[in-house]
Amino acid sequence: MQQLIHSLGQQARQAARQLARAETAAKNKALEAMAQALLDGADDIISANTRDLDAGKSAGLDAAMLDRLSIDAKRIADMAEGVRQIIALPDPVGAISEMNYMPSGIQLGKMRVPIGVIGIIYESRPNVTVDAAALCLKSGNAVILRGGSEAAHSNRALAACIQNGLRKAGLPESAVQVIPTTDREAVGAMLRARGLIDVLIPRGGKSLTERVASESLIPVIKHLDGICHVYIDDTADIQKALKVAINAKTHRYGVCNAMETLLVAEAIADDILPALASSYLAKGVELRGCVRTRAILADEDIKAATEDDWSTEYLAPILSIKVVDDLDMAIDHIETYGSHHTDAIISEDITRARRFLREVDSSSVMVNASTRFADGFEYGLGAEIGISTDKLHARGPVGLEGLTTQKWIVLGDGHIRG
Repeated sequence: MQQLIHSLGQQARQAARQLARAETAAKNKALEAMAQALLDGADDIISANTRDLDAGKSAGLDAAMLDRLSIDAKRIADMAEGVRQIIALPDPVGAISEMNYMPSGIQLGKMRVPIGVIGIIYESRPNVTVDAAALCLKSGNAVILRGGSEAAHSNRALAACIQNGLRKAGLPESAVQVIPTTDREAVGAMLRARGLIDVLIPRGGKSLTERVASESLIPVIKHLDGICHVYIDDTADIQKALKVAINAKTHRYGVCNAMETLLVAEAIADDILPALASSYLAKGVELRGCVRTRAILADEDIKAATEDDWSTEYLAPILSIKVVDDLDMAIDHIETYGSHHTDAIISEDITRARRFLREVDSSSVMVNASTRFADGFEYGLGAEIGISTDKLHARGPVGLEGLTTQKWIVLGDGHIRG
């Protein structure tokens, strides 16, 4: 297995050199061909995905995993639209910034350049195949993709569209390589491929991410959990709060930017919790509440929240609810139990909103908006390669710029150091 990864890595490094000097027009041509191939091949993609879904159901995959695995016509259209958004974005490669004359007379600045070879290890979500390929291509990086066995047929169908685009643009097909085996040893081999792969990005369950982070000999861009909060302040507009809190939980369940814990200021809890509970229960959401929550919702079937609930990413129609004294207690709760992914406040008090923005240490912090907006597509990145809760090198949704780095450049005219 190590020999296979070594071979793929060498091919990727050669392709990365070609991509680094590829013109924007050539990269965009490949992306457009890729987007059109997705739309033209929708029937084949859905057919392949059906095989994966059937196998997944037989294997007992849970509802959240099946949702992430599923591809329909709308999701294919969204993939193609994401690719076309990337075409429309400025090419970051070669951008020069911060050019200044130094006292010595030289000009000093920075140039944005590709990272090199990116390794993506992911589970279930076959759309990652397209998002990763498109983002890496536009940012001048080669990519090695290792999808999960549960999406093998889907990934192969999507990879055919990607290869089509590369061929039509005259770019090396080895710029995007899908590991042709579902053998789990491939993951271990990638983690040890130092010198061939420059950075790894895991996309999947917590166990996969933890393994990659602990065993990798290569830098990792990652997030472990999406324990996202919405705090309803006592100055909140009730209608805004209802809309945001319901959308943040029920828009989709099996995603990392779905709200998992709702925090409600005590002064407004009696006014808003009954209406929220009614909406959640009507949508089949299981509620787990603190003592104060259960007292307010005594007429409803609300389970008692345990200590573990506050630090659990459900990825399912389950919501923990806590009534807090005030903004300070809400921020303390988020700091104690949150995952630094995405947190939101619903408030009409600008001073409190600004405090929340400053003091909540998450990769995305929002005011009067659903946590579901924490997404590369919604942020105008065209797509995302993942979300990082680390503070180095990228944070939040990682798009084109997050897949590049900078180097110092110096312009002189025979200057020498005295």
